[in-house]
Amino acid sequence: MDSDFIDSEEIGFISTKKNKEGGSTSDHDEGDETSDKAEAAVVQMLKEKEDREKEVEDPDYSKVYNILTTEEVAQKESQTEGKDFRVLQNEWDSKSPEIRKHLEFLKILKLHVWLSLSRARYVSLLKDFVESEFFVIDGDSLILMLLNKKVQYLTLFYLIECFLQDFTQRGAKYIVVFFKDAEQMYFPYPHFIFLRTALIEHLKHNTRTTVHTDFSNCLSPAWEIFLKKSYPYFIIVSDIGLTSLQTNYLTIFIAHSLSKKITIVLASGQECDTLRVYGYHLQSMGKHRLFFQKYEKDLRCVCEDIVRYKEPSLCLYGHLKLSLKSVQEEVCRTIPLLKQLWPEGSDIRRVVCVLACAVGLKIYSDMLTNARASRGTKTEKSERGSKPLSPEAAADLCRMQCLTVVFLLHMPLSQRAQIRVMKSCWTKQVLPIMKMQQLCAHFVLKELSDKNDWKLDLTYLPDLNDDSLLRNLAHYYEIEYSEGLEFQKELGKEMEDEYLSLWDAVTKLTVKYGFGDAFPIRTTSQVFLDQEQTSFRVYEDKIPAVGLFPVKSDLVKEYAGDILKDLPVLDDNDPAVSSLTKYKEFDELRHWHSGRPLTEEYERVHCNADAKSKDPYERKQIQKLQTFYRFYGSTLQEGTSKFVVCQKNAPGSANNPVKKKKMQKSKAEIIAEENNKRLKIKEEMKEQEQWKTLQISTEKEIKANLTVGINKLEKFLKNLKSKSVKFSVELSGLSACLEVWKEHCKKQDTKSKDLSKAVQLMRRIHILLEKYQDLLEKSHLQKLTQCLRLLGFENLVCSLSGQVREKSDGENTSRYAIEVGPVRFQLQYMDYYLLREERNDPDPRVENFIPDTWQRELLDAVDNNESAVIVAPTSSGKTYASYYCMEKVLKTSDDGVVVYVAPTKALVNQVVGTIYSRFTKTLPDGLVVCGVFTRDYRNDVMNSQILVTVPQCLEILMLSPRCQKWVKRIQYVIFDEVHCLGSEIGAEVWEHLLVTIRCPFLALSATISNPEHLTEWLQSVKRYWQRAENTIEENSTNSEKNSTRKLKVKSKVKEQKKTYRVRLVLYGERYNDLEKYVCSSTGGDFLFEHYHPCAALTVNHIENYGIPADLSLSPKESVQLYDTMVEVWKEWPRAQELDPEEFVSFKNKVVIKKMDVRKYEQELKKELSKWIELGQRQKVYELLDHFKPQPVDCSDQEKWIQFACFVEKLHEMDKLPAIIFIFGLDSVERAANNVFIHLMEKQKNEQDPKAKREIEDIKDKLRKVDKSLMKYKPNDTKKLKTSKAESIIQLWTMKKELQKRLKKLSAIPSECTYADPKAVDEDTLRKIFYRLRFERKGYLQEMLARRGIGYHHGSMSVKQRQAVEMLFRLGYIKVVTATSTLALGINMPCKSVVFADDSVFLDALSYRQMSGRAGRRGHDMIGNVFFYDIPLPKIERLIKSNVPQLKGQFPLTITLILRLMLLAAKADDKADASAKALSVLKHSLMTFKNERHAEILKIYFMFSLQFLIKEGYLDQEGNPIGFAGLVTHLHYHEPSNFVLVSFLVKGLFHKLCQPIKKGSNDFSDDVLEKLVLILANLFGQKYLPACSMTLRHTFYQSKVFLEDLPEDFADAVNEYNTKVEENFAHFLLTTAKLADMEQEYRLPLSKTDFTTKKWHGSELASYLMDNTKRISAISPFACLSGMVDDDLFYAKNVNKAVLRSLGINVKNCPLLYLKKYDNQGRRLPLNAYALDFYKHGSLTALTTDNWLNEGEAYYLLKDFLLVIKSIGVSLSELCDDPNDNVLLAFQKLEENYHKKLDAV
Repeated sequence: MDSDFIDSEEIGFISTKKNKEGGSTSDHDEGDETSDKAEAAVVQMLKEKEDREKEVEDPDYSKVYNILTTEEVAQKESQTEGKDFRVLQNEWDSKSPEIRKHLEFLKILKLHVWLSLSRARYVSLLKDFVESEFFVIDGDSLILMLLNKKVQYLTLFYLIECFLQDFTQRGAKYIVVFFKDAEQMYFPYPHFIFLRTALIEHLKHNTRTTVHTDFSNCLSPAWEIFLKKSYPYFIIVSDIGLTSLQTNYLTIFIAHSLSKKITIVLASGQECDTLRVYGYHLQSMGKHRLFFQKYEKDLRCVCEDIVRYKEPSLCLYGHLKLSLKSVQEEVCRTIPLLKQLWPEGSDIRRVVCVLACAVGLKIYSDMLTNARASRGTKTEKSERGSKPLSPEAAADLCRMQCLTVVFLLHMPLSQRAQIRVMKSCWTKQVLPIMKMQQLCAHFVLKELSDKNDWKLDLTYLPDLNDDSLLRNLAHYYEIEYSEGLEFQKELGKEMEDEYLSLWDAVTKLTVKYGFGDAFPIRTTSQVFLDQEQTSFRVYEDKIPAVGLFPVKSDLVKEYAGDILKDLPVLDDNDPAVSSLTKYKEFDELRHWHSGRPLTEEYERVHCNADAKSKDPYERKQIQKLQTFYRFYGSTLQEGTSKFVVCQKNAPGSANNPVKKKKMQKSKAEIIAEENNKRLKIKEEMKEQEQWKTLQISTEKEIKANLTVGINKLEKFLKNLKSKSVKFSVELSGLSACLEVWKEHCKKQDTKSKDLSKAVQLMRRIHILLEKYQDLLEKSHLQKLTQCLRLLGFENLVCSLSGQVREKSDGENTSRYAIEVGPVRFQLQYMDYYLLREERNDPDPRVENFIPDTWQRELLDAVDNNESAVIVAPTSSGKTYASYYCMEKVLKTSDDGVVVYVAPTKALVNQVVGTIYSRFTKTLPDGLVVCGVFTRDYRNDVMNSQILVTVPQCLEILMLSPRCQKWVKRIQYVIFDEVHCLGSEIGAEVWEHLLVTIRCPFLALSATISNPEHLTEWLQSVKRYWQRAENTIEENSTNSEKNSTRKLKVKSKVKEQKKTYRVRLVLYGERYNDLEKYVCSSTGGDFLFEHYHPCAALTVNHIENYGIPADLSLSPKESVQLYDTMVEVWKEWPRAQELDPEEFVSFKNKVVIKKMDVRKYEQELKKELSKWIELGQRQKVYELLDHFKPQPVDCSDQEKWIQFACFVEKLHEMDKLPAIIFIFGLDSVERAANNVFIHLMEKQKNEQDPKAKREIEDIKDKLRKVDKSLMKYKPNDTKKLKTSKAESIIQLWTMKKELQKRLKKLSAIPSECTYADPKAVDEDTLRKIFYRLRFERKGYLQEMLARRGIGYHHGSMSVKQRQAVEMLFRLGYIKVVTATSTLALGINMPCKSVVFADDSVFLDALSYRQMSGRAGRRGHDMIGNVFFYDIPLPKIERLIKSNVPQLKGQFPLTITLILRLMLLAAKADDKADASAKALSVLKHSLMTFKNERHAEILKIYFMFSLQFLIKEGYLDQEGNPIGFAGLVTHLHYHEPSNFVLVSFLVKGLFHKLCQPIKKGSNDFSDDVLEKLVLILANLFGQKYLPACSMTLRHTFYQSKVFLEDLPEDFADAVNEYNTKVEENFAHFLLTTAKLADMEQEYRLPLSKTDFTTKKWHGSELASYLMDNTKRISAISPFACLSGMVDDDLFYAKNVNKAVLRSLGINVKNCPLLYLKKYDNQGRRLPLNAYALDFYKHGSLTALTTDNWLNEGEAYYLLKDFLLVIKSIGVSLSELCDDPNDNVLLAFQKLEENYHKKLDAV
């Protein structure tokens, strides 16, 4: 909400005298100027349009950007460096002209992709509706993302499964794709190709993940068909490969995906927290499709060249050569031999080991033999590498590999985790053999995957080898074994047998070669391990036992007392306790008072005026603001404001329910009743007279034009109050409709009849029978039976009259009869006209309408002071209860408060407007009805009865110690859109509010799928408060002093009846059905296909999830479903029973209602699910396929060119007003301008050339008249001669005439505008447009509005948005293009909603909220939803997805804990404050019904307290000390708030902020820029993707990448991080005992179990284990790669190593990263927008250089300025010296930044 709009000039509702008096003199000049500006704006728009079209034709990248080098991005160090092992593939010859052309094109391609990727946004990847978000993960990118040379084979599988499980457990649906052609890129990396093959097989066989390996590459036709059919939500892909070749391939993949309208998510830089996964996401745009169209041929050529199979060959030791094909052939020959040896099958680990050893040894021996032979014949010297291993040494290596597999087969993971961490590496001689074996293993897996004729156990595919274990064994046999008998350890019988069996198989497969026996394991003295490095990891001293500082606080004891007994606590005399940080030193040195209480946070928010103010100017401002709000509110609701009188002791108030009515009425009551009766009779007679005068003309109109006549009739009916008059009107309508039908049938004769005319007749029958049952007499019933008989509904006649058959009245009725049965007619043709279930009994509590049962339940809840959770569809009327609740509190007292919590500022404005237009109340001076509190504006927070606010602001008040008196006045809190409890940002704040309020609440939402769970949780919170309040009351009665003080407070606010019940009110019925249409452009025209909701379903979806509860069908769609079911399955057993005419709820029913049809619909849906159970899958598939529309594809360019014509088409079809949702800010404005230009051009083309000439002539004449008038000076009029005075009067008259004529000629013709001039009078229009006069693009917006067009998005000013909202609600504007800003609760109902643009932000939640705008209750019988060029698979997912479940967030942060301790310590009412703090700690939604999570939170709480005590923010009694106030004021910005204080305390700011000269208040630019740099690193962190750094690009004005912090500041941050890491590591070590160890020994996704039951031990295994290795808090899978407890002290290791079942990751640790890296080790740069703007002051530069859009940039800068302001205010309150340099520097910086931001 913006604070400027109450500036007197800008309100424009109280026009100034000057304006009124001088209007005539300045009218023309102003008008002329306006129209000139307007025309200039239009010319500019047209020019932009042309430029865009040119740009579209030829996007040229090379001119704008330059790459300094043609080098590739720094690739990963090749693992195959060296001469000993090389894979030879045909490399690109850079001299060939074709390849040079390819390289040139690749440069352009990389530029295009990098430019796009740099704009990628860091967002949550899984929105609330994960079911609708099917996406693709590129398998190779998955491997590239997690690859690491040091990571062991099984650990890598664990990390990959963790990554996939993070998605799976959040309900996501994805598939993994491995392209066939990508495989050959791994041949130089045998370890990775083997891993890739194993991973594919593992995912296929051991998990439920769908894996596709059948697509050759990303440009193959099969892949394109797949994309079109399934249309994934996004594709996760890496932007960097192992080699430049792979990077080029991935770049093509990215460009291709973007060209197919598919969003890209970068594999690097992903993170996740308790609920969500975040990553860099790039939306596909028009330019991506155009690039692909332009360069498609080049792309395909380059891709073909990259993936063309080049037969690779191996080269070992520089001279041993071998083709890979021969390796593959050898594998094929060896597998059948092993099958003969092991016909019964085996474990995959045994098979791969034996085959890799056997094939490897055979091939290697052959290579050596061939090399010797050829050396004999050749004399020239070849390039040599190391000396090759002898075949015997190779056999030694294989024996150890077999032994390693024996360990893997028998030794449990818990023992393997304890094995020594080996640091020695293999020698160069060994590596080539190992790599060759890995290639063999790859071919073995490939061959085995193609054959299914052998029984193999594939469970342990992730554990085919363990390099660390193999190196341990090599070390043992190479060094320790030979040192004497005491080191020669036994293997153990079981393991020895296993080993013998494996080696036996190897020797049998290599029988010709004779590689020796199983023992001894080493037959040669060949050195395998590099002896230069130390062999084993040596551990530092023991991790110091963590001791907790003793805390003597009741709050801590009550919350975490139970776990404290298990935690070590330090003694009071421990040196650590006595040396706790104190800020005394700093305070004395600088004259600061760090512990001084700061002003309330809400007091710092800008306030223009308060009702308490005595200043007359401010009072006037408040009046103006209220005037505007009343006007704004009048557009939100019809009817006048209600005057509320405070009924201090109202007998009927909820607290004193009315006793039995008195038997005798008083005389006054009797007189009043009689007066009322007389008035009613008088009113009825008046209405009767009105109808008499209108009756004949209305009947005539109905006969002339049925639609227009009926509309007029219904409009008249709306204004009537008397039931009897309404009845007469309906009867006349019936007669007129009957005549129309008869007349129509006579004309048509045998031709088909227009049944819409019969529909109107049947509607009148329905209404008469349903609403006027009590007034119907026999004659009326006869009339109705006659109508039914005429329509041919004989069975309905019988059921109505109760007679079998009446004598016909002689007229031939068959010619009027309808050929359709009565039920089918009602369902198929009356469709949305069918009556809803509505109650007829009024409720005295509601004036303007008769509430439904569920609405009455809500009112009952409010009357009984109960809480309620309300889940009902958009526009069903759930907000009525909240206004009833406000009225109740206003009536009860002048002190009670209702708080209305809305999620957005736009919604806050709307609610405030509605309150002003609904309620008026006379209050004591200084009090007002309504107050507002948002982050950048407030008024009357503490002195209003209804406070409208956003969650973050209410939390400030709830947790503020000094606001607790006000908090006690709250009687009710209303939470609107409570599903935000599951949203990305600020969800925990909603949680804190729901658990800290003591009063009842209403929680409203349209989209929650687990309301029962939510209600149960809230009920548990209320039970807590019941207990807590009893305790508080008991304690207060014990102390007399307390009780008298308490009574004083209570006397002011009337004590309400206490109830702790939470009701759940569910209502699933939308008032209007939604008709959905798929639209596509077909060469100038449009194809509109009705989209049946069943088209969205698939057989699998029905099987797995059932049919979504809110997938409802209209009556017509139900009939269509039945007809198709009959058509598809001719022998369907229930066809007769479910025939509409036979269905039990319909049979012989004259009035079929919507609820009857719902029963029928449910029955059909049940039957559909049953077909699948009965094995009729194919039939269901056919049925669903029958409904699928066949839209025509059109290019993106054509879609937007045709957009204006599409809107025109909607206008012709009478589907306006419409809201058109588009997701890019630029596209929203462009689309609106597009429609505007179309209408202008239409007017230009249709305008008569004569009129054009006449307009020009009049303009010329006006200019001349003005010139003549200029000659006469206005001051000299009295001195003028009579003749001159007369000529002036003549000129004035002439000018007025010309202006009149010009206005008439320039008027917009009705066919060239969508605006409805009748909707709004000119005066109101002028008022609204007056508010836009100082706004950016205000002129343009007014011109668009004059044509009935508007746009609406988050980057517009509040005034601009409000103007559009008001004009749209008033019915003046008919077309609004908008982003999702209109989705959340904004009241802008319309006839149609159009989705004209696809986006990752269009998920099923926003779809439901946006489509909910369609269908205005009381205006439209049906809402229309149009999908304009949205891919069909996306539409399906939007419609069929279920509503999201609310799950809790991780609720605690260190700052929140400090705020709670502050509340408990400083509040006046300690018991109440302590109860609130405990409620927040105990009642997290995440821990509800989850004991383990509750315990983890307690431990986290204890370690957070330790940090706060250590850093000097709390003392040992839990009282806030030091800079606690400053830190909590910046609670939005943890951990930067703590770091800021450490800078302050270390004196760094005082060192930096030195003025130009001593005693001066001025600071150099350098100082201020450095200050901005520091604050930007702390509070303006916005990371860019790593790839943005690789672009060599000249930026125009910005630096773009934020520089590092100055060295001394960076050191302070590192010191802070070290403390935090240490504290967090101790927390992890302590919580480790809570982990579920059974789960920890299983892989997370496949659930493969690594706890071997049959382990009998082995002397050798025990010898290899290291008992000093500390691994109590490390995942056993991470232990295999050498991770130990000590590694938890480094944040970068936490996510890889932490025990997964704890549900904690490094996101819970408040670290401030100075440098952040992605998975590939590339740095993620920070966007320097805050500093860049300070330097150049240009928003445009931030959009061109810094990759931000204008609106986003503006709001980021506004937030940054708020931080500077908040720090400045806090420092000034803490410091006594007004000339303190730090203080002055912050004030100067705020002033400078404010100026720059104001300038834009």
